[in-house]
Amino acid sequence: MGSVRRGAFAPSGSGLVEADFGAGTTEAPERAGARVRKVHSMLGATDPDAGERYGVDEPDLLLWVHCAEIDSCLQVARRSGFRLTDEQADTCIGEHRVSARLVGLDPDAVPANQAEIAACSRRCSANWPSRPRPAKWTTSSHRPPTHPLLVPARELLWRRVAHLAYAALPPYAHEPYGRPAPEPATVTRQLRATDTLLRCVPARVRRQLPPQHFLRATARLGPDSRPAPYKLGR
Repeated sequence: MGSVRRGAFAPSGSGLVEADFGAGTTEAPERAGARVRKVHSMLGATDPDAGERYGVDEPDLLLWVHCAEIDSCLQVARRSGFRLTDEQADTCIGEHRVSARLVGLDPDAVPANQAEIAACSRRCSANWPSRPRPAKWTTSSHRPPTHPLLVPARELLWRRVAHLAYAALPPYAHEPYGRPAPEPATVTRQLRATDTLLRCVPARVRRQLPPQHFLRATARLGPDSRPAPYKLGR
């Protein structure tokens, strides 16, 4: 297999932050993709309206999840104050067609820019249920199962995060829950305030927050793998 340069971009006050994890082979993501596809092949759900059973690896469903994930990241980043040009956004969307292939999608059938993402969202949302469904997200998102000792922290912090995540949904995504969409300007102010607050956390603390596999990777690859701020285009 060939080698790749693994990196991830995140908002920065003056541009972008690249988490550069050094050189690695394509074998690891290919193996991970194979595991994801295997898990998907064993999972299914039932349409509550039609009563039909379907697999979670159906192309249309995978495509919707992929588009929603990428578009959500871009929209929340921009509304949080991250300066992202249309060209950079299109580049990000195009590059994520690699991850779409790993979960079982045909990269050529996956949106490659913002216009195609928007068109896909319109097509998918047109098939959403016309009648409101119970807002089960209130329990699952705001009060996820957790250790009893962590319940106070969940009530104090996580519910706020979950509420803001729900509020940041586009207006059409609020309709199936039977709740009016909050004022976009208010949500944008909250996102920017949250972004400002999180940036007050020292970098040495933030680096201890990612999952353990992230920490093991940075420890294995050495100090050069630490995130370093810089601007795109330099």
